Amino acid sequence: MYREYFGFRDEPFSIAPDPRYLYLSPRHDEALAHLVFGLQNAGGGFVLLTGEVGTGKTTVCRCALECVPEDCDIAFIYNPKLTIPELLSTVCDELRIPGPSASGGTKAFVDAINRRLVESHRQGRRTVLMIDEAQNLEADVLEQLRLLTNLETSERKLLQIILIGQPELLDRLARPELRQLAQRIVARYHLTHLSPGELASYVQHRLAVAGVRRRLFPEPVLRRLYRHTGGIPRLVNAICDRALLGTYLHGLESVDRLVLEQAVREVMGPPARGVWPVVRGWREWRAALFGPGLAPAVYAGGAAAGKPLSWKGGR
Repeated sequence: MYREYFGFRDEPFSIAPDPRYLYLSPRHDEALAHLVFGLQNAGGGFVLLTGEVGTGKTTVCRCALECVPEDCDIAFIYNPKLTIPELLSTVCDELRIPGPSASGGTKAFVDAINRRLVESHRQGRRTVLMIDEAQNLEADVLEQLRLLTNLETSERKLLQIILIGQPELLDRLARPELRQLAQRIVARYHLTHLSPGELASYVQHRLAVAGVRRRLFPEPVLRRLYRHTGGIPRLVNAICDRALLGTYLHGLESVDRLVLEQAVREVMGPPARGVWPVVRGWREWRAALFGPGLAPAVYAGGAAAGKPLSWKGGR
């Protein structure tokens, strides 16, 4: 809706995990390095990437998948809330292993996977299993994954597993019954939020990738954006998207504080009682912030300039 107004090639703040928009803060760069290590040095064991919701784990994962070596076969599972038979069947599907009969039970699936891993090793190929949202894995499924890493020759392990998940995954792996799996983690990294300076660079990076290099978010607005989001990229994306829509609807050249605050309300809902007044529209919002005297004057100026006067986003 606002792409033509600002001159974007596409929407700069989509929450889709597009690798083109990955901003490599020092932490995101290190997280990516851990995943690439897991893909390029598949010698067995587990590689672990964790982080809070919205910190960019899946985007880093998609970027890493573009670095898969030619001699590496990868099975990627993005919805791991599975039973053991479902997990093993999914691994077979991802690796294009002819599915054994379900009547054969777990052993039939494991034998089929083992045969493929041995054959791949004979051909000089490596195999990696990558699981996103791994905090959803049940303890018995995690134990089955550990058993899969027992598949080996006299020289090396035949399967490396990369787990990507929220901090709850760390809690699960700390359980006594999973201590054997925890001891097989060969690399781990926890991804955290952006710093205030990184947030400003992140916003400008996404604008530039979308084709606009001018600053649409002034420094004071970015400081308030950080206060509301804590530097969580997914929240930054959602609020920036709404703020650009509001800026377009009001015919402004850049995002101002009022537009940003309204965007925050649209994305995050009303704040705690007593912090901000509850308002229903843009006119009431300006009146609540500045008093009834200033709001009509602001809108009179907007009308004279031929700018739109009502906030329509999300209504």
